[in-house]
Amino acid sequence: MGVFILIGSFLLLLIFRVPIALSLILSSLLTGVYLDIDLAALIQRMVGGLNSFSLLAIPFFVLAGEIMNEGGISRRLINLSNVIIGKVRGGLAMVNVLASAFFGGISGSAIADTSSVGSVMIPMMKKQGYDSNYSVAVTVSSSAQGVLIPPSHNMIIYSTAAGGVSVGALFMGGLVPGLLLGLFLMVLTYVLAVKRNYPKGEYVKKEDIPRIVWEGLLGLLTAVIILGGILSGFFTVTESAAIGTLYAFIITFFVYRDITISSMGIILQRTFKTLSMVLFLIGASSAFGWLLARLRVPAMVSDALISISPNDAITILLIVIILLLLGMIMDMAPLILIATPILLPVATSVGVDPVHFGVMLILCLGIGLISPPVGTVLFVGSAIGRISIEKTTKGLLPFYAVMITMLLLVAFIPGFVMFLPELLGL
Repeated sequence: MGVFILIGSFLLLLIFRVPIALSLILSSLLTGVYLDIDLAALIQRMVGGLNSFSLLAIPFFVLAGEIMNEGGISRRLINLSNVIIGKVRGGLAMVNVLASAFFGGISGSAIADTSSVGSVMIPMMKKQGYDSNYSVAVTVSSSAQGVLIPPSHNMIIYSTAAGGVSVGALFMGGLVPGLLLGLFLMVLTYVLAVKRNYPKGEYVKKEDIPRIVWEGLLGLLTAVIILGGILSGFFTVTESAAIGTLYAFIITFFVYRDITISSMGIILQRTFKTLSMVLFLIGASSAFGWLLARLRVPAMVSDALISISPNDAITILLIVIILLLLGMIMDMAPLILIATPILLPVATSVGVDPVHFGVMLILCLGIGLISPPVGTVLFVGSAIGRISIEKTTKGLLPFYAVMITMLLLVAFIPGFVMFLPELLGL
């Protein structure tokens, strides 16, 4: 009955469109009352869920992303990508993918990626003769790299939900799949461009190339500083995030100088809004997860999945399917916090490393972000492209095939994820 009240009330509240964080809190309170648990204990669990030094990195990552986004970094990364790969047929689509990889490595957010890169690339692609649904499909699918390529604040959320998995290992674990996903998408965009006779990219004047490369590399150094500090052991994750944010501030306001210091008010407002949602979710999910563990829900789910088949591969496939389906109806951050304490024990019971599971989880939910009916990135991309969700989804079909292929490689070939963390001893 406790499980029924906890999960049933949560789902019922979602159906009535109650915000996810409030739904988590209300269902936890109802269950706590039924189980005769001191409600002060639930509040302590909420506060305890936020009492983590590594969580301090999230505000810095979000702030750095907002600063670089507002300061014109997306335009400079697009120009840099165009210099690297823009001359081939369908080059503008490939520039879109590469720019998303660059920007994702700074912001770690698929929505921010789509909003910034998409607002420039989608109109540009449409103007040069690319189909509208193709332009949006390229943008939203490539933005899913942002959740894998470090630094990604979603990895930090998973680390917290998983009980302190190494953030450095997660960052390195997501790097190879993220880059490979970008490479697969670029190959697909080239094949489709040749098949549909899309135009070649614009010519870049030779005298402009040094300036474009210099400005683009200055922006990319934000991610290099963060990762370098973590991997060298010279900084903690939080310290690297803080130093990376300071660097982003200096580059944006004193080197690029596209915006004035007065813009910090808007930047901080957006940052605080994002953080309030993320931290509220983390606190609420901590109480919810504690009740799940108390009611032995993870053990019940584990027994149920393993009872379906003794084959470990079948169990992993079932986990992937569950995560894909959940990702289609709920946003990423709350799902990381809810699904991790339930499915991580199942995954580890069949020999999946927590780092491997984390990258698999993030990729599944990244695909969910671009899938109907509730994919937030899908909605943002369609709004920018001014086309319907249905048309965008139709254009996404070949991209879904590539992303599912990458997901299966990640799920069943652990080396894709674990190679770098093991090589670096993380």
